[in-house]
Order: sequence, then structure tokens, then C-alpha cells
Amino acid sequence: MQNGIIYRGPSLYDGAPIVVVANYTTGNRKTGGVVQTYILRDDIDPRDASKGGQDVSICGTCPHRGEVNDDPARKIAKGRTCYVNLGQGVLITWRALQRGVYPNAQDVASRAAIGAGRVVRVGTYGDPAAVPQEIWTDLLRNATSWTAYTHSSGWRPDIAMQSADTYEEARAAWAKGHRTFRVITGLADLDHANEILCPASKEAGARTTCAACRLCGGTSTKSPKSIAIPMH
Repeated sequence: MQNGIIYRGPSLYDGAPIVVVANYTTGNRKTGGVVQTYILRDDIDPRDASKGGQDVSICGTCPHRGEVNDDPARKIAKGRTCYVNLGQGVLITWRALQRGVYPNAQDVASRAAIGAGRVVRVGTYGDPAAVPQEIWTDLLRNATSWTAYTHSSGWRPDIAMQSADTYEEARAAWAKGHRTFRVITGLADLDHANEILCPASKEAGARTTCAACRLCGGTSTKSPKSIAIPMH
């Protein structure tokens, strides 16, 4: 299978209706060919969910969500700093979902088939902690590898990189034996003893893709070091 709806049900954050769409794509130059997974509110346009704060259902307390606002000139939350552009892949996926493009893939075999032999990007948009763990277990069952990031402290460190917004947060995660993905202001901020620069970043010469690198898989990877990337 190339794509499908792998989960439709309550958010583990607040119980609101969410949906997860998995879609194998090859068009992203940085990631390479991977299964993208979009975690969305099932009942609200993602831009409206951002603007009204309903994205808490799929993003939890991520500090990059921005501020709720009723400014008619704004389409999304005020001050949103998330790197995911809601007007691109997220919106395209949402609109395709409304048209009924994606087949139902909510059984174990279908989820496993989508991930089989492929690299999976767990949470292309949204935090994977919003979704029951067995969904990801099924999707990754026969996958080649995966990348995963979470702002939910301590969620599946074997699968996900802990997203760290400060050096102090990173150090706290390292002390627990977790690996982090940290956005740094510049190369001088890199902790060479504990981090390496993202090999797919332009600052590292974009010498590989996420699909080929496979270092952002939590403690399941062989690398003892965490990953950092300069702010874009």
C-alpha cells in the first residue's frame, strides 16, 4: 500500500477527534523517499485549528504552536514558530482527506503494509504522543527505519528524539539516557561532546537525506550522540 488512514479516533491529549494519514512520497529533497504521517484534527481545517488553539489535540503543549487569536487578517496562530508550513503538505493532505482520497488502513496488516520496507517519518505534522502507541508499533513493524520527534517528555525514547528548545532541556534529557533533536542559533552552540550536526542540513553540506541517514530514531539507533540543526 502507498497510503491510507491508519488511525481515526480520540486524541490522547484531550479526547478530541483526530486522524492520522500515512502517505509514501519521494518528492522531499531533504527527507528522500519516506512514509509521511500527518496527525490532524478530524473535524477542523488545520489552519483554523492553529488559529483557534484546537491544535492542542495533535500538538500538545508544544511551545511553537503560537497564540490563539481572532484577527481576521491572520490565517493561523499569532507568533507560530513551528517549522511545518500549514499551507503546504498539511493542507494538501487535509483537503485530500475531505475528498475521500485515502483508503481505510486501520487494521494491523494494512498499517504494517504501508511501512514495510520503507523509512517512516513518525509525525510529519503533529506529535506522535497524541496517538495510541500500537498504531506506530504496527506501522513500524516491518519498516526499514524511521525518524520521530516529540515534545512530550519521556514519550517512547526508543522511538523518538526528544525535541529540546534549550540547552538545559537537552542536558536534562541526556541525563535520563534519551537522545535529543535541538535547534541551535548557530554552529558555535553545538555541544561537540554530545551532539552532531544534522547531516541532511545545509550547514553540514546536505550530504545525505533523512531516509539514508537514519540517526533520528531515538535510542534504537547505534549513534550515542544527539542531533542539532541551526535555526532556519
